Amino acid sequence: MASGLGITYTNNVGHLFVKRRFPRIEEHGMAQTASGITGLPQMDQPVPEKISGGHLVAKALKNEGIDVIFTLCGGHIIDIYDGCIDEGIKIVDVRHEQVAAHAADGYARVTGKPGCAVVTAGPGTTDAITGVANAFRAESPMLLIGGQGALNQHKMGSLQDLPHVEMMRPITKFAASVVTTERVADMCAMAFRECFNGAYGPSFLEIGRDILDGKVELSKAVIPAAGSYRASTKSIGDPAAIERLADILSKAERPCVLLGTQVWTTRGTDSAIEFCKKLNVPAFMNGAGRGTLPPGDSHHFQLTRSYAFDKADVIVIVGTPFDFRMGYGKRLKAKTVVQIDMSYSTVGKNRDVSLGLVGDVGAILAAVTQASSGRIDNGAARRKGWLDELRAEENRLIEVRLPKIMNDTTPIHPLRLAYEINEFLTENTVFIGDGGDVVTSAGGVVQPKRPGHWMDPGPLGTLGVGVPFAMASKLAQPEKEVVCLFGDGTFSLTGWDFQTMMRFDLPFIGVVGNNSYMNQIRFGQIQKYGKERGDVGNYLGDVKYDLFAKMLDGYGEEVRDPREIRPALERARASGKPSLINVWIDPDAFAPGTMNQTMYK
Repeated sequence: MASGLGITYTNNVGHLFVKRRFPRIEEHGMAQTASGITGLPQMDQPVPEKISGGHLVAKALKNEGIDVIFTLCGGHIIDIYDGCIDEGIKIVDVRHEQVAAHAADGYARVTGKPGCAVVTAGPGTTDAITGVANAFRAESPMLLIGGQGALNQHKMGSLQDLPHVEMMRPITKFAASVVTTERVADMCAMAFRECFNGAYGPSFLEIGRDILDGKVELSKAVIPAAGSYRASTKSIGDPAAIERLADILSKAERPCVLLGTQVWTTRGTDSAIEFCKKLNVPAFMNGAGRGTLPPGDSHHFQLTRSYAFDKADVIVIVGTPFDFRMGYGKRLKAKTVVQIDMSYSTVGKNRDVSLGLVGDVGAILAAVTQASSGRIDNGAARRKGWLDELRAEENRLIEVRLPKIMNDTTPIHPLRLAYEINEFLTENTVFIGDGGDVVTSAGGVVQPKRPGHWMDPGPLGTLGVGVPFAMASKLAQPEKEVVCLFGDGTFSLTGWDFQTMMRFDLPFIGVVGNNSYMNQIRFGQIQKYGKERGDVGNYLGDVKYDLFAKMLDGYGEEVRDPREIRPALERARASGKPSLINVWIDPDAFAPGTMNQTMYK
């Protein structure tokens, strides 16, 4: 501590804090020396323009094309809000930080741009961890910014101090602290850039209160220009591998392809469609890849995936890892298995492959289609019989389940609920599945009409994404309708942000498949321990979610008769409000995937 010229100052971790008797004197370019303050300028010299760390964050977000942040307020982060106001970035304040992270994830999935959530330190950041982890497994690019105490309070036990970076590092592609105000925007750009390194994913930045509140000369701040630091990721990998796959497919008699989430992530829909059509390959879709081909398309198949995987001679897996959804690769019986993925570490993991290609999956599919053109052994004409065989089996399976789908009994069968929702969807409707058994049932029935119109948690299986995904979808594309199917246990996790949907005037049609249980878990307990112990720890009670919606001035309606599902959906649509249709479904009707316990195999 020293003083001179009536000014008291202290140097603390690279920052000059001036306590002055002369107002605003530190803004006139004084220099600190070992003996005091020198360099008083002439009063007619221009005052250097200064900017705070929070405003630098906002400029970095603007450069990324981000037009909304999702947040829950805290004293550490409020200067970011001030910057966002100046940059024209919308601030959506939610009721739980998990919702903020899920909404940022959902925003990225819908727009193709990174999403952003801003939360305070300590419990604010830990509350957001689940949303970040879900984005990590789902390969969704988003940035979580968390607060922290001032650097001069490091390791002193400041309010909400936790080792955030160490906690976040295993579930992000990049996690770091920002330690100087000058580098705030630069570090944001670095974090965003890492979101797109290989397979996409989340990043995390911890920014202390003093860094956000601190001001630096604008000319000294590092602010990368919009998009100037981003390399192209539209790689097709090894051209020789492209030629080899074209050769494999030209000779195949019974090929099939699974189009996964990365087809939508890379916006490779058109390339995937052309690949299927020109090579005459039947396609199955999962995750965000659903809707790549519309319902009724001759190459679109839904129920015969196991049948095809058992009988195919070539299987091409695009943008989907060999995780539990694929039986860790064991369900693929074909002699030739090809994997195309954005991540090198994913290809060949859990199962050997005949050929692996790493790069932009849309670009790779386009290159293979082009390489296959004109080959003598193209094989496309020969595959008509194979497609006819699959179509016949698909139609047979539809007939088998028809009695359940058209069942008028009560309580309502979950397949009937899924059927009514599917019939209700339009080409402009985004469908969100947020639940266990009820969404597993819907997965074999609901068919989005267009690409990008299916959203689900992804492989982490996180419940509670429905309301935040609906929030992100309506903010990013307000012209589209959103229908969200909840399990009753699922809605309870983040349902209070229904009020946020009301507050920001974001209408959506929510459907709660209410069986009063966490039914996917309940089935396993019944099978393992018997009926008398099957309800332990999973009974939720009979909650009237329609009244919850009404309490918050939304639209609510209760349905017990399956014939009333469609009229209730129509009334919810006409209301123009956030809505909840509480549909009582049969607690003893389980999805095939639940009964086979495929999630554990």
